[in-house]
Amino acid sequence: MEKQNDAMDPVMAGCLSQMELGKPQGFESLTIIPLFSPNGHSPKYLTLKEALEKNLLTIQEVSEGGSVPQLKATNLADLPVLILAGEELAGAKQNRVLNTTILLRVKSETIIPVSCTEQGRWSYVSNQFRDSGVVMSPRLRSAAHCAVACSLANSQEYRTDQGEIWSGIREFSERAGVNSTTGAMRDVYESKTNDLAKYLEAFPPLPRQKGLIAIFNGEVAGLDYISLESAYATLHQKLAKSYAMDAILLEKKKKTKPSVAGARAFLQGLKQSKVKKYKSIGHGWDHRYEGKGFVGSALVYQKQAIHTVFFKTQAQELGPRMAGFRRRMDFIYDR
Repeated sequence: MEKQNDAMDPVMAGCLSQMELGKPQGFESLTIIPLFSPNGHSPKYLTLKEALEKNLLTIQEVSEGGSVPQLKATNLADLPVLILAGEELAGAKQNRVLNTTILLRVKSETIIPVSCTEQGRWSYVSNQFRDSGVVMSPRLRSAAHCAVACSLANSQEYRTDQGEIWSGIREFSERAGVNSTTGAMRDVYESKTNDLAKYLEAFPPLPRQKGLIAIFNGEVAGLDYISLESAYATLHQKLAKSYAMDAILLEKKKKTKPSVAGARAFLQGLKQSKVKKYKSIGHGWDHRYEGKGFVGSALVYQKQAIHTVFFKTQAQELGPRMAGFRRRMDFIYDR
C-alpha cells in the first residue's frame, strides 16, 4: 500500500530540526560529525547483534532449497528487533544484506527481502545466519536504495537490482585488490582490517550520540540516525566502518576543510524533499525521499523516526541509475 506523495511530514521534519551537530572528528579524507538529539519517547527495541547474541532471533533460508531474495526471520523476543538496510547476514547458503530497514514484530515469523553479497557460493555452511559485523558501503547502499525505490513504485515490492549489487561488489573488490573465491563482500572488509582499525580509533562513539554525518573530501556523503542511544552505540562501529571503506577505496582529492555549515545546510535541504510512504514489512511505514542532490529513507513507527538515512548524489550519477533500473523494471512487469 502506498500513500500519496506529499511534502516531508511533521515527524521527519521535527526529527531533522532537533538534530544537533557535535565536534567534527577527522582521519585522512573522512570526517565524521556526531549527531545528537533530545531524548524523546522512542519505542524500545533490540538491534540485530543484540537479538542474535541473546538467542532471541533466528534467521534461516526460507526452505531447504533456499531462495536468493528471501529469508525467514523468527523473533522470539518480547521486544521488536531492528535490522538496517545494508546490514549483512553471514552463513547458510550465501551471505545476504537487507534491502530495507525492518522493525520485526514481537514473537513473529517474517519473510524478509534480501540481496546476495556472495555470488560464488550456493551451499550450506551453517543452518542459521550470524551477524557478519558489516554494513554495505554508502555507495552500494545508495545504489540499492534507488533500486528499491523504483521497485516499490512499480510493484510495491522491496527488490533491488541484484546484478548492480554484484557489479558494485566486483568493483569494490578490484579497488581493494581482493580476489575472493566466492565473490564475498565481507572478504573485502577483512582485507582492510588494519586500515579500518585506524579509522575506528579516530571515530569513537560518544555519550548520547544517535547518529553521524559523513564527509568525504570536504563534501557531505551521507547521514545515519538511530532513535535510541543504546541501539546507536551497538551499531556505531558498523556504520563508521561502512563509511570508512569508501574513504579507503575511493579516490582521494586535495584536502578540503570539512564545513560544519555545509552539514547544517545539508540537513536544512533535506526538509524540502518529497516523500512516498509504503507499509513496512514489520512495524511502521517506510518513507522514501528524493530531492535535489540526495536520496533517503526513514522507518517511522509510533510517530518516531526509528532509522533515518540519506545519501548525497550527483545528478549525472542518480539519473542514469534510476532511469536504467526503471527500464528494467518496466520490462519485467510488462511481460
